[in-house]
Amino acid sequence: MQTRIVIFLLLLSACGVQNTSAQDVPLSYDVENTGADCTEPPLPSVNELPSIEALPDPFAWADTTHGRISNFSDWRCRRAEIRTEVQHYELGPKPDPPEDLSTTLSDDTLTVTVEENGNSLSLMAPVTIPEGDGPFPVVIGVGFTGTGSLPSDIFTDRDVATVQYNLQQIAPPGFEDVERGQGGFYELYPDSKAGFFSAWAWGVSRLIDGLEQASELNLNHSRLAITGCSFAGKISLFSSGLDERITLTIAQEPGGGGDAAWRVTETLEGKRETLSRAQGAPWYRENLSRFNDAVTKLPFDHHEVMGMVAPRALLVLGNPSHEWLAEESGHVASKAAETIWAALGVPERFGFSKVGEHKHCQLPESQRPEVAAFVDKFLLGKDGPKTDIERSPYDPNLSRWIPWETPKLE
Repeated sequence: MQTRIVIFLLLLSACGVQNTSAQDVPLSYDVENTGADCTEPPLPSVNELPSIEALPDPFAWADTTHGRISNFSDWRCRRAEIRTEVQHYELGPKPDPPEDLSTTLSDDTLTVTVEENGNSLSLMAPVTIPEGDGPFPVVIGVGFTGTGSLPSDIFTDRDVATVQYNLQQIAPPGFEDVERGQGGFYELYPDSKAGFFSAWAWGVSRLIDGLEQASELNLNHSRLAITGCSFAGKISLFSSGLDERITLTIAQEPGGGGDAAWRVTETLEGKRETLSRAQGAPWYRENLSRFNDAVTKLPFDHHEVMGMVAPRALLVLGNPSHEWLAEESGHVASKAAETIWAALGVPERFGFSKVGEHKHCQLPESQRPEVAAFVDKFLLGKDGPKTDIERSPYDPNLSRWIPWETPKLE
């Protein structure tokens, strides 16, 4: 399969990808990073970075002398540029896949053991498999259940296998009360500059490796979802942005560091999760604080973090009742991200829904059909569900933040 995807990408590049349709666009890939062979973008120091007041143009090459991407095939390397920038400036590096990884399955628990630098780390993940023959689509729930904070029946009633990702095996989930460099990940990579989000995303990828090895589970690896809420929603988003094997991402109430754009949040009143307020946590790269008073110097923003998921499927759920989440900022960033899926010819693969008057991480009944539609369409392969969802109480003037034109990529 890997060979087929590489050939497919080379053909796209060579032929200019004329008249690309949604049917031609893969829903997932079988490698973490299809752009691993792309040229590294320039990575200037903070002092050398230009100040960009609006949201950065996601279609502009990092080397601005090269202009903007013009073909569908260009997105592979433009996406890889964003991936590199996000790790370099915000998250810290996510290590490459290890050479030594093994799996065992016992009592409905999958154990993935990684050997690296003379040390080992075992990740244990409870797995629930539906009755029947399969192969079954699968969802990874970040947190304390196999479906994150979403109701389990949305998945189990549809014969979707569930896998619980215990993030505490990688790094502790605390905020200001946790020191940088704690957890099992850092026993393997003690000198890493990676923040917890890179570590947690690495753990998700290793869990996916283990699921692929465990053939006895009879899973459909081309129909893989991930979901989580709050900081676990951020983990889901970063994990999918950094691993293209994930078909569907449902990021529930991820707030600042998730769907909210740092630039936009900085302009809002009240107590919001601004970039400077995120510095108390070891979640990000240690020197992200360089941008505390220079947020406009970030060469990307979180519309592009969401865009790293494209052309795969992403649903972002928000909750305007919680000021900290900066949902107005998430709305603006989502409208900006929307242009990426539109340019790639698959607008139905991105949706956002912001509904208030409920507790944090508690899915209201009115959002259940939206989640179900994404599951039906992208995990079960049904044609009917409407997924180009845009639901929000906000109606801001977007011209300040989105000055670019959406290209038609062929």
